[in-house]
Formats: sequence, structure tokens, C-alpha cells
Amino acid sequence: MVRLTADLIAKSRDHFKRKRGRSFPEYLKTLTHLHFFSKNIEDIGDLSMCRNLTVLYLYDNHITHICNLGFASNLTHLYMQNNNITHIDNLSNLQRLSKLYLGGNRIAVVEGLETLCELKELHLENQRLAPGEKLLLDPMTLLSLAKSVCVLNINNNNIDDIRDLTVLMELRHFSAADNRLHNMEELEDVFSCWPRLLNMDLGGNPVCKNTKYRDRLITVARNLEVLDGREINELTRQFLIKWKASKEAKKKKNKHLMTGPLIPDPFTNDFIVGQGPGHNIYSQASRQGWRPQQPSLRAQKLKISMSGLLHHAPVSSSPICSHVDA
Repeated sequence: MVRLTADLIAKSRDHFKRKRGRSFPEYLKTLTHLHFFSKNIEDIGDLSMCRNLTVLYLYDNHITHICNLGFASNLTHLYMQNNNITHIDNLSNLQRLSKLYLGGNRIAVVEGLETLCELKELHLENQRLAPGEKLLLDPMTLLSLAKSVCVLNINNNNIDDIRDLTVLMELRHFSAADNRLHNMEELEDVFSCWPRLLNMDLGGNPVCKNTKYRDRLITVARNLEVLDGREINELTRQFLIKWKASKEAKKKKNKHLMTGPLIPDPFTNDFIVGQGPGHNIYSQASRQGWRPQQPSLRAQKLKISMSGLLHHAPVSSSPICSHVDA
């Protein structure tokens, strides 16, 4: 087993040649960066003498547990992507940690970050999960990171729901490509809560096939500059915002018209919905194929009287016109 210890550091030419005449313990105290990536390391040993360590590169190894880093209170960058880590443990003392890279591991639940109040970037892409499993983010952990995290990468983790991420109001860069996001309305609700979002990548999700996918997200995320790798033209954004506002205003007006005052219908004695001044109250009757009512009783009597007068009038036997001889 290859274990990262002070002895391993001592054997490293890259580090040892930087001693410059100092004793080895003194050298360890001055170390700020440790580069031990791709060294087949499986475990982290005692590094407590490296009290000023700020950046630790341990990616592309075989580490299964995060341990023995409690001494590193000055650590700001931790690179542990592409290992075999299954749980996020033992980071509570790293309260100055700003960037955490854990992509390409076997983490199923993101937790244990509640004390990292200065964490700005969290990279969790490409977890090697069991078939059908998806990456879960603990709500309490998300809430503790709500005011600090600016960059979140959760690419390719079978994620189908991001509503719990709504609390991350400081997000500026969000990557969730190659997941299973499909609900357009859900995305609009979440992104409307991220006023600082500048760059977003959702490529490879089913939702990208929705009609007007890009237009709808641009109108919701008002400060977004890049979507799925394509820059957003400001003129295009303003046009879409105005178009959406006009569409909503028209919909609101139509709804108001459909709920206007009730006006009596003179043909059916029922009430119809009015549309304000100048509304044609006969339009509904016309659409329903109105038929005229029977003539009034007075009109019927008048018709009978006229018929009688015509029947009893004398007829002249004389010709109406005489023949004129030529």
C-alpha cells in the first residue's frame, strides 16, 4: 500500500530539491503546496508537520477515505477527483477551504460540509454509482452552503430533480449536463431564485428538447451570459423579455374579459358575460342561431282586418284600359 506520509515527501525529488539548506522538519513547516497526483496512493498518513499547507493535489490515485487532514486549517484547495472515495468525511476543520474537487469518485450522498462556510466551488461530476442510483445532496448541507457556493458541477449523475438547490442563491456557474432533467416548469422556478447566475450548462438533458427551451430560460435567468456553451446576445434577451411581457399582458386581458359583468340577454332572458363599454350583447345570440319570436297579438289582428277588407272590396267589370284603334 502506498501511503502519503512525511517519509514519502522526503523521498520525492520534486520536494526535496526545494529544501535549500534547511532541515527537513523546517522544510515541512514551510510547505504550502503538495503535488502527489497519479502516485498510486491509497491512504493519507500523518502530515501534521505541514501546518501551512494550503493546496493539496491528490487526484488520480486510489484513495478510499478522506482522513488525517484535521491539522490543515489553512487548506484552501483540495483536489481529490478520480479516486475511490464513497463518503465525504473528516473535513470539518478545513474552515478556510474554498475549492473542493471530488468528481469521478463513488459518492452517493453529498453531506458533511456543514462547517465549510467559505467554500466557493464544489465539483462532484461523474460519480461512479450503481446502476439506477443517482447523486443525492443533503438539504442541510445545501442550506449551510447557501451563502458561499458560487460554482457547482454535478454533471452526469443521473439527477432528475434540482428543487433542493433553490437555496444556493449565490450561484454564478452551474453545470448539470448529461443528467435526466425533464421538467421545464421546475427549472424555471429554480433559476428564477438565482439572480447572480452567469453561466449554465444543461446539455444532454431531456429538457433541452422542449420547444422554446432556450428562450424560456433566458427570460427567467435575467443575468445569464452563457447557456450550454453559447453566448447570449443582449438584444435577443431584451426582445424575449418584452415578448414574454406582452404575451402575459394579453393573457391577463383575455382572462379579465372572460370574467366581466353579467348582462341580460334580450332573446333568452339569461345572462351573458359582458366585455365592458361597447360590448355587443347580441353576439352570443347570433352564434347560437337566433330565430325571431312570433308576431305580437296586435300585429296578428291587424293582418286579419286587412285580409277582410281586401276580400269584400268590389271589383269593376270595365276594362282597366281601352283598345285604341290605329
